[in-house]
Amino acid sequence: MPAVKDYPFYLKSTVILFGLILLVYVFGQLADVLIPLAFAAFIAVLLNPVCNWLQGHKVPKIFAIVITMFIAAIVIAGLFYFLSTQMIQFGESLPMLKQKFGEISVTFKGWVATTFGLTVDKQNQMIKDALDNSQSMVGRTLGSVLGTLGLVFVIPVYVFLTLYYKTLILNFFFEAFAEENSKSVAEILKETKLAIQSYIIGLLTETAIVAVLNSTALVLLGVKYGILIGVIGAILNLLPYIGGIIAIALPVLMATVTKDGYSTQLGVVIAYLVIQFIDNNILVPRIVSSKVKINALISIVVVLLGNMLWGLSGMFLSIPFIAVLKIIFDRIDGLKPWGKLLGDTVPTRHKGEIWGRRKKAVLPPKEG
Repeated sequence: MPAVKDYPFYLKSTVILFGLILLVYVFGQLADVLIPLAFAAFIAVLLNPVCNWLQGHKVPKIFAIVITMFIAAIVIAGLFYFLSTQMIQFGESLPMLKQKFGEISVTFKGWVATTFGLTVDKQNQMIKDALDNSQSMVGRTLGSVLGTLGLVFVIPVYVFLTLYYKTLILNFFFEAFAEENSKSVAEILKETKLAIQSYIIGLLTETAIVAVLNSTALVLLGVKYGILIGVIGAILNLLPYIGGIIAIALPVLMATVTKDGYSTQLGVVIAYLVIQFIDNNILVPRIVSSKVKINALISIVVVLLGNMLWGLSGMFLSIPFIAVLKIIFDRIDGLKPWGKLLGDTVPTRHKGEIWGRRKKAVLPPKEG
């Protein structure tokens, strides 16, 4: 039987393409089951050190898991309580904000009509058409969010069972592969665990720091509900390369509605650009970065693909998922080129250039 590398390229590429199509189809059809399982797996890996510490201090396994999950639930409940109190205050001012936004909208439409000759009725029709065209997209997004929130109640059960059957799951990975590959399997599992823990802990730390920076800047600039908008902006920052744009738009819109002039909006943009610079050049490299680094091109592509496949959940899960894939690729000889493609190490010269120079160097000298 010929080796895989002996098959023609078009045959191998066709098989890989059909395999990817089948995999994506299965992932899409089983989203309701796989999304909570994926979140539960990452959360279980994050909580595992606390659970192990409790078990090391003679706490029974079941009680250690329950205590660990209870601590996590308290932290999450505290965050939701803080956000809910801020949202209640925001809701009280909503009628005033709506009226102010309507006045600004009328002024802006008048300016457009005067400057570009586009009548107000024409503008209203264009806005209506845009809203009609985006209605289905908004409906899909809301459906994805509501579906994810509905599955949140399943995730704690999955986390508990994952922690409880941790040893059984690990033994499966070792027994599923040949004994001579046990060392590679152990390295992959260890690095996967460290990568997930480093990524999630670093991401939470970065989010907390960005929330403080955002809120401080908005409060100093006098933006109403600066703390709430700053925290929301930090949470949106979890969406790579996309959430940051929305995070800037929110305080600018609030400043436009609640303040006269444009100095505050300019201050918000400058402050957020400085915070983004600090985040991208100081916080992310030193706090979020782990042993596995994914280049910017692949990060953007997988985030967009994750959104197409699983919506918002896919956007959050895409980066750690691709990081796990890179760990696996780096440990398998036939997949190492794919691991290099996902990484952020950029070679100074490509192989064709190096090979061309070597070939030129060994050419025999011309006679005569």
